[in-house]
Amino acid sequence: MIKGLHHNAYRCRDSEETRKFYEDFLGLRLAGTLDISETMTGRKTSVLHTFYELGDGSYLAFFETPDRPFAFKPQHDYDLHIALEVDRPTLERMFAKGKERGIETRGISDHEFVHSIYFRDPNGYVIELAAKTAAHDRDMDPATNRARAKLDAWQAAKLQMADTGR
Repeated sequence: MIKGLHHNAYRCRDSEETRKFYEDFLGLRLAGTLDISETMTGRKTSVLHTFYELGDGSYLAFFETPDRPFAFKPQHDYDLHIALEVDRPTLERMFAKGKERGIETRGISDHEFVHSIYFRDPNGYVIELAAKTAAHDRDMDPATNRARAKLDAWQAAKLQMADTGR
């Protein structure tokens, strides 16, 4: 049985710049580091793996791997973003904090089930802070929100478009 998320891991350009964003700006505690000098297959390497603790006991983790090229590129919100839950006062405080520090800050966006703000971290990843609204639990309940029916309709429309060449 899957109990929950332990961590998500991403590449980073520079561990200290990443720490400044996640610990100093967002307030996530640097909870652990692994200095990896050899892979499980015996290859020599130089990797630092860092873990930032979230309030539920899960982690955001990053790998700085200078000897392994990685193409960092700006991500569109639809392509890749990391959404972290906060309460409404924290959302408003972080929005102001981002603007004050000159960090790219967008929002507050009303998605009906959450209100969100967006930052870009030093690696180019989009970080969303999301505060649940009163509609959240209803909107995220598959017993009433027709999630499966909407997915099935989406799939059928894609097939129809493919069949008609549109």
